[in-house]
Amino acid sequence: MVRTRTTTRTALRATAIAAAGALALSACGGGATTSGEAAPVATDRDIELSLVWWGDDDRASRYEEAVALFEGEYPNIDVSTQFQSWDDYWTQRTTEAAGQTLPDVLQMDLAYIHQYATNNQLLDLSGQTGVNLETGEIDETLLASGALDGGQFGIPTSTNTLGILYHQDLLDEVGIDPPAEGLTWDEYDSWIREVSAAGADSDPQIYGATDYTGTLWLFIQWLIQQGRTPFGEDGLPAFEEADLVAWIERTQPLRDDGVFFPIKQSKQVEPLTGLQVGQAAAEITWDNQLAGYSAGAGSENLGLLPLPVGDEGSAQFWKPSMLLSASATTQEPDAAAELIDFLVNDPEVGKIFGTSKGVPAVAAQRDAMEIADGSVDDKIVTYEDDVTERVTSDTPLPVDGYGVVEAEFKRLGEELAYGNVTAEEFAAQWFQYAESNLGGA
Repeated sequence: MVRTRTTTRTALRATAIAAAGALALSACGGGATTSGEAAPVATDRDIELSLVWWGDDDRASRYEEAVALFEGEYPNIDVSTQFQSWDDYWTQRTTEAAGQTLPDVLQMDLAYIHQYATNNQLLDLSGQTGVNLETGEIDETLLASGALDGGQFGIPTSTNTLGILYHQDLLDEVGIDPPAEGLTWDEYDSWIREVSAAGADSDPQIYGATDYTGTLWLFIQWLIQQGRTPFGEDGLPAFEEADLVAWIERTQPLRDDGVFFPIKQSKQVEPLTGLQVGQAAAEITWDNQLAGYSAGAGSENLGLLPLPVGDEGSAQFWKPSMLLSASATTQEPDAAAELIDFLVNDPEVGKIFGTSKGVPAVAAQRDAMEIADGSVDDKIVTYEDDVTERVTSDTPLPVDGYGVVEAEFKRLGEELAYGNVTAEEFAAQWFQYAESNLGGA
């Protein structure tokens, strides 16, 4: 059965993201503005635009299909496209930003929008509103996640939340049920160990999960579940090194015993993950990743479950999954805004992407999704319906400099997995790095 699916969580998600987004962003100051008045996109001359995003082959094929639709509607506009894995994407953007050669339109993340906007590298899209860009269908509080000092530097495309993604085919092979809902982090770790033991004789070997320790968002989620605040008003960590040590040490036995999918194999299969190559039964990640993971795994027999709980319960939160921004140096601001508008608002684009970038922020795209029972889109929308009562925390909006300290957290996580640093060394090095890169340092 195929049905058109609408969602009723927009206000709930937007409220969770809420006015804190506008406050946090407006406190940063800076940002570039458009040069000249916005005008309808020219049709009497050829226009070239560049569009970049991070992601995998599945996301790339969806973007290419959406771009083809856009070029069909605007035959005088040619859009060149490029994508990279997450790490390579931001390395390339850093190089381009330094040389003032950022692409015309770029996929933007909440972790980096402060950095790029305050360094005058993003176009203020507010002048395009009502001309080439419509934002009226996006909830105002969600839209505020891309606002800064009175300007609009990113347009949110969708929202998501964290979850346990599991590979049912692998669990069937080893004879283990998926994790139970409402389990604690320790119980989740015990489940990982059980699956790894059961999959030890499989060929290739099946591990319970990938190592989640080196993901900053997951540490933040765990902190919130302990009743702690991730960052203070000064933009610096509001937790202690001891909190980070505790987070790392709690999973050290799993690394010592070879329970997690090994880091050496993880690096070998990049940009795929252990779950996608059929060697890890679970991974904690954003719910919209289910589409790409299913495509990479070659199976739709993947599922989503709520996160493990802490002292404060689940305390999950909604997050803008990604935004679209334009470069401050684009020579075609009107066409760049029109491309963003098309990707965010066009119903056919909603059909193309489904929930692969999260649940769409615009009702027209949500309404256009044709969702088959049991499909990936159905699983994501159903998961967000079911998990709403567990989303009890406000979005912990990243502070200025978050993107670089997130990357450092990931790097140290890999060093930890290789056994090159201890928990104490990880915490000390990350705190030193954070103090040098956060809070306007």
